[in-house]
Amino acid sequence: MLTVQYAKALPQLRFDVAHPGCTRTHLNGHKGTKTVQEGAEIILRMATIGPDGPTGGHFAADGPVPW
Repeated sequence: MLTVQYAKALPQLRFDVAHPGCTRTHLNGHKGTKTVQEGAEIILRMATIGPDGPTGGHFAADGPVPW
């Protein structure tokens, strides 16, 4: 909900949540279903969106995730 509030308060900026999925990292004992490179894809995509991109949303690699 904080993402939505920031998006409403600062419409000139883009605020979104990027969900990398269950990524193999030290945190989960390397038991995730995605590589670090696969998990980073959505983060990079959202970090490079243009000024006309979405704001106030929740996104995974396969698209928007409902709140």
